[in-house]
Amino acid sequence: MAFHLLALRPEPGLSATLGKTRALGLPITGHALSAIRPVSWQCPEPATIDALLIGSANAILHAGPDLARLAAKPVHAVGEATAEAVRAAGLSVAMTGSGGLQGVLDHIPAPCHLLRIAGEEHVPLTPPPGVTFETVIAYRSEPQPLDPVAALLAAGEALVLLHSAAMARHFAAECDRLGLDRARIALAALGPRIAAAAGEGWAAIHIAARPDEAALLQLAFDLCAKPRSIPATPSGQP
Repeated sequence: MAFHLLALRPEPGLSATLGKTRALGLPITGHALSAIRPVSWQCPEPATIDALLIGSANAILHAGPDLARLAAKPVHAVGEATAEAVRAAGLSVAMTGSGGLQGVLDHIPAPCHLLRIAGEEHVPLTPPPGVTFETVIAYRSEPQPLDPVAALLAAGEALVLLHSAAMARHFAAECDRLGLDRARIALAALGPRIAAAAGEGWAAIHIAARPDEAALLQLAFDLCAKPRSIPATPSGQP
């Protein structure tokens, strides 16, 4: 089946996804199903922090003026897109992951005390022996209505890209609110936790081979019967 892709992630990630997909030859529609809003947070005493742990570019983009107090701290970033945001903010990247933030945390040598700058919704992490971290919340996701793309979904021709569990839950609720038939909508999720958050009853639920956007877009190409190899460049997530 030939799908038309629908991306729902918030900006600035939405524009990045649309650009990558269109450059590779697939039609895609974008709609920000959430908006990122900054949250006021208090910076711990910088002398107590060895490094920063960052799981999304949004943590850097919305960190506000307190980030300057931490400019000398090395950053462990979840993926290359997040690392790019870190460098653009004038901070140095110590490590760039490719398979989720827990994998990054597992490779940080002890002893080390980290500051995790995160969003209100963030995955739980377990530090290895000798590594500790504290978390501050720098942004939140504000749900937006699905109405502008309801007609596309009602046509039963869309493959919806899901980048976060919060997005998946809100998308499912919005489909129900608008009376859209889940059985006519296919989903492509960045990982199993995101797929589970969408619930059941969809035409199909597909999960990327790795938790990065390159793998998600490769999955989309395969499902759209447009075989083409996409470079496995990791991308940072909520």
